[in-house]
Amino acid sequence: MKKAITTALKVTISLGLLIFLLTKPEIHQSWELFLKARLDLLVLAFAIYFLAIFTNIYKWQLLLKSAGMDVPFGNLTGYFFTGLFFGNFLLPMVAGDVMRGYGLAVDSEQAAEAAISVLVDRLVGLASFLFGGLLGVAFALWGLGRRDFSSLALVVLAANILFLLGFASLLSRRLRKLLERIVGGNAVFLRLSSAVNVYREKPAALGKAFLVAILGLYLTSLVNWCASEAVHAGISPIYIFILNPLTPFAPLLIPSVGGLGVNQGTFVFLYNNVAGVASPAGAFSLSLVMQAIIYITSLPGAFLWWRQKRNKEGEHGERKGTRAEAEESPQAETKEAKG
Repeated sequence: MKKAITTALKVTISLGLLIFLLTKPEIHQSWELFLKARLDLLVLAFAIYFLAIFTNIYKWQLLLKSAGMDVPFGNLTGYFFTGLFFGNFLLPMVAGDVMRGYGLAVDSEQAAEAAISVLVDRLVGLASFLFGGLLGVAFALWGLGRRDFSSLALVVLAANILFLLGFASLLSRRLRKLLERIVGGNAVFLRLSSAVNVYREKPAALGKAFLVAILGLYLTSLVNWCASEAVHAGISPIYIFILNPLTPFAPLLIPSVGGLGVNQGTFVFLYNNVAGVASPAGAFSLSLVMQAIIYITSLPGAFLWWRQKRNKEGEHGERKGTRAEAEESPQAETKEAKG
């Protein structure tokens, strides 16, 4: 019952936001821009987005290796795409991480290590977007002279400081003890801190994973620029590199179907209301292309999940058949002896 209510809430929010945006007269032109999109640039955007996904899979593999788990890249690809599919279509975004962690845990038989790697991978990814967002708004303030970005810069700076303190407290024993006094031995905080213990002595691995995450971030910025050019949104690439790191946070905070509706509102707010570098129709059409890219690139996860499930069912059937034969063999020998 609870799952049905959550799903209904996500669908309601997604459709409600889309309907609200589509009732605005300035958005109507977006469909025309979307339908006239350049196919060559869309193909390029898809290709770069897949490259960004593989970059993030490599980041995950680096974290696993530093924790002593040597998992083939191909296997991680299957788990990662499965998580993307479930996160975009069937479950909340963060729950998609549970699916990829579950696949790795079942195959590796190291459930704790798998869960920790997914958690740290997510934290490193969030750190890269927050840091990229901070660099972007700082450049807008001092490089482009956009003083109207001051309020946004303060918000992003505060988010970076809070995240850095939180992440450092998970890794630092001294900060952990200090926060334990403040939060009073909060069970969730203590479990998280204990979970990432394996990475306390791996600062180089975390640093390398962070740099790979930054590469993945700017690859997605390049995807956004290709999509913007494809739909003739007329957004300067510099503003895409400034604002793109800030776009993923609203879908993480607001329940929706793979960010549908929330993404559209975020793009219009950032590119039109905050930066003033795109028309509402241009920002909305860009968000539609990015939404399509997000959905379509996660579809291989459905096939990979189905294939993995079928293989496991086949293995289960073979083991069951082997056990049946083993049980029948002594009975047959007994009958022959009696004969």
